[in-house]
Amino acid sequence: QVQLVESGGELVQAGGSLRLSCAASGRTFDNYAVGWFRQSAGKEREFVAVVSRNGVTKLYANSVKGRFTISRDNAKSTVYLQMNSLKPEDTAVYFCAAGEFSTSEDRYDYWGQGTQVTASS
Repeated sequence: QVQLVESGGELVQAGGSLRLSCAASGRTFDNYAVGWFRQSAGKEREFVAVVSRNGVTKLYANSVKGRFTISRDNAKSTVYLQMNSLKPEDTAVYFCAAGEFSTSEDRYDYWGQGTQVTASS
């Protein structure tokens, strides 16, 4: 079992930056890839980014590539999502999830409750 808690979401002006954190419990955290997904009001949840268990391999959705950076600190059992140049369309609830390295949400077994990010124009 892995428990995940997201934090860092808040209201920010378009063009601004924000860093989300995903804190995990348990000593097996570094055995999982960790992904970020987001869900906007009225839309399906979509893939944002994923990082491999050792932090070497990363994959991003085209919509955030070049603006967002995923990283992890296994000593702190924490994964981060640095978000720069935020756009109104980035507004969503952001979820972190632990599981297999994938863009598909059904490959992830453990999910946090989400944190709200709002980029206003």
